[in-house]
Amino acid sequence: MRHSGGKSLIVLIDSWAWVEYWKGSKYSEVASKYIEGEDQAIVSAINLAEVYHWILRSYDERIAERKRATIEKRCFVIPVDRTIAIEAAKIKRGQGLALADSLILATARISGAKVVTGDEDFRQLPETIFIGE
Repeated sequence: MRHSGGKSLIVLIDSWAWVEYWKGSKYSEVASKYIEGEDQAIVSAINLAEVYHWILRSYDERIAERKRATIEKRCFVIPVDRTIAIEAAKIKRGQGLALADSLILATARISGAKVVTGDEDFRQLPETIFIGE
């Protein structure tokens, strides 16, 4: 999980990867290589909202807070700022992604990160480390 030349890889661990990891799905082992790995990891504030919402649907706020703390311990949370918002609008227009996905992709591009996901909307994008089928 290193670029040539020994540079550390920056990964944006997408909501999809976190959910699969916690569900213990067939993708959890691959997701764990990034979630438990040594690469520099980030998430968009949008990812944090998506994961927190997913947890609240099935559990309670206490568990959601524990999972949030886990994400924030592993990843630097990138807020949506003006630069990310404008880049996301361009992505949405040019690639037709949903706004949340556009914000996540913009965060990855601006941060020089690869998006670790199995979300089909990201499959063909060069910024993606695709871990789904």
